[in-house]
Amino acid sequence: MERWIPRLLVVLGVVATALALLLTGDALAANGAYMVDAADISDLNTCKLESWLSAAKNGDLLAVANPSCVIEIGKPVELSLLTSRSRSDGAWSTFVQPKLKFNIEPTGIGKWGYSFLAGSAFDTQSGEQLNAFAEIPATFRFSEVTRVNLNAGWFWDRVNDRHYFQYGAGFDWKFSELWSFTIEAFGLAGAAVADQPSQIRPRIQTGFRYRPNETFSVDVIYGHNITGEGSNWFTVGTTVRFPPPGK
Repeated sequence: MERWIPRLLVVLGVVATALALLLTGDALAANGAYMVDAADISDLNTCKLESWLSAAKNGDLLAVANPSCVIEIGKPVELSLLTSRSRSDGAWSTFVQPKLKFNIEPTGIGKWGYSFLAGSAFDTQSGEQLNAFAEIPATFRFSEVTRVNLNAGWFWDRVNDRHYFQYGAGFDWKFSELWSFTIEAFGLAGAAVADQPSQIRPRIQTGFRYRPNETFSVDVIYGHNITGEGSNWFTVGTTVRFPPPGK
């Protein structure tokens, strides 16, 4: 039976990718569906497509497609355009989130690496800016197979005109050639909106990644309060990586 598990994950990943792309349509971690970001960026002139589908116990739904590429703008810069289609309390919404990220100090075993990222989200129907954020991801590698990621930054909820401290901490362990494990906690610190107390409560996710080759991986994740609504979530996601032209 064990030999069927990788095949099942690949099938689930392909289905999740297809559903995410269908649900996002023309409108709308860190690290795929994970929210805590690592300090690394992809290699220059490479691209990837991250997609995931998340379902909550309370009926909320989230479908995401996040293409990104690394180009030279004085230095390698990763540009992405996350597109999300979501259902919350029975109401559907769509947003897009452009983001840029560049490395400040490369990561390495026994040392900290740092990067900077910033972005903003917009409602595709009204054109309204929903939020803006900036963050410093830091990564410390204990070995080739274990690392810890720390995030700290600023988040502006423009709709309610509130500013928050954005934080996150995660641990990654590659325990075999094909499998890795991740656990992370993240959230916002500040004054919550009156009717949304769970907005500033800690959020947590844990899951496994299956990566059969260098270009494709599947994530299966279980989390709590990942959008600040206080519910439990199950996520299936994929990442498809594209090498530089000519390789």
